[in-house]
Amino acid sequence: MPTLTRRGAAAAVAALATVLAAACAPGSSGDEPESKAPAAVNTDVAKAGNVTLTVWDQEVQGGQKKQIEKLNAQFQAKYPNVKIKRVSRSFTDLQSTLRLALSGGNPPDVVEANQGYASMAQYVKAGMLLPLDSYDKVYGWSKRYPKGLLDLNSVTDGGKLIGSGKLYGVSLNGEIVGLYYNKEKLAKLGIQPPKTWAEFDQALGTAKSKGEVPIAFGNLEKLPAMQLYGILQDGVTDKESVRKLVFGSGGAWTDAPNVQAAQKLADWSKKGFFTKDANSVKWDDTPVNFAKGEGVFMFGGTWWASELSDKMKDKAGFMLPPAAQAGAPTATMGGESLPWSITAKSKHADVAAAYINFITSPEAMDVSVETGNLPVLAAPSKQPSATLLKEVSAAWAELSKSDGVTPYIDYATPTFADAFGGPLQELIAGRKPADEVMKAAQDDYTAFQKKK
Repeated sequence: MPTLTRRGAAAAVAALATVLAAACAPGSSGDEPESKAPAAVNTDVAKAGNVTLTVWDQEVQGGQKKQIEKLNAQFQAKYPNVKIKRVSRSFTDLQSTLRLALSGGNPPDVVEANQGYASMAQYVKAGMLLPLDSYDKVYGWSKRYPKGLLDLNSVTDGGKLIGSGKLYGVSLNGEIVGLYYNKEKLAKLGIQPPKTWAEFDQALGTAKSKGEVPIAFGNLEKLPAMQLYGILQDGVTDKESVRKLVFGSGGAWTDAPNVQAAQKLADWSKKGFFTKDANSVKWDDTPVNFAKGEGVFMFGGTWWASELSDKMKDKAGFMLPPAAQAGAPTATMGGESLPWSITAKSKHADVAAAYINFITSPEAMDVSVETGNLPVLAAPSKQPSATLLKEVSAAWAELSKSDGVTPYIDYATPTFADAFGGPLQELIAGRKPADEVMKAAQDDYTAFQKKK
């Protein structure tokens, strides 16, 4: 893909940090432990002696797994003195076990620490991650990455604010959440890919009437419903309102458009548009089931594209979520993948930094394309070849032109995944109305804003 397209996507994400920077001034809390970057940096990995570098990641699916395995092999071939001890877990398992691992006496050296108040900010507050600014001066990440992307992986001292402060991670892939569809099923149903939400609702009704599962959906972990809610939210309100709300500079979760999005989610569930007993289905099983033929549509991230391309070939399609009106620009959540961070207790911080630099290099962006992923920066010489991956790249480019990237809503508070995700499960199960669900979200949000 041309360099301009990637830079355009980065500029779209950069707008998120601009909103936050305008709303918040850097803060610091002197009571929390603070990890300090090393004063001197050694980039000569070959002279580091025999090193075992323990790396925890969540690259367990399809192209993600292929990508990190290939990069790890290349790094070890370049530096035979380094052995990478890789521990891979699903996103959910990684989030539930990482804090305990970081607080132990023998933590991993490199981890994928999720952005936002719930993860990275908490680790920074507890002094569990190493600031990367001194490594940035050596490796030049701030010259390679637009400021907006680096800001998304930055936290102020004490973990008080996200989006500014010191750098705590570097990301490899870009990502957006869009709409997958089974082209074969659409053809049999006589349905065209929907251009508007009205057309999409009609398509769901047609699929249901013909005995199909309209939307493949698993929500055992709560986060999938939050992502689907965020897509619906983007469809009924403007992107700036979503950005300000997530970053705490304006609006309320109980505002009418936000309640409307929750009501749409409830309506879909009541009409039977989701996988049966969706709250009992694992998130990672959703693309597996979709590839096997369950579901006409599936909302999901671009991180699933490689696996679906391998399993479904040209039967799988990808598009941005529908627009309010035909031809109108659309918005959806996204940004960059989980950043690679160095733990504060790592005994091999210099080697860890060299590893992070290697797996986020321009050459690594080529590997990202080769393995069916979406590199966060321009791949210098590779372009996707599979049809689905071309569609993903085209969607990324379209979203970039319209500045349509909105942040993941679980960034909003450290406890939002449970405080909002739990009520959303009850909404989908028909046990709680939309206004009560949004009040629960707002209560958690208000409590956190008062503590900041």
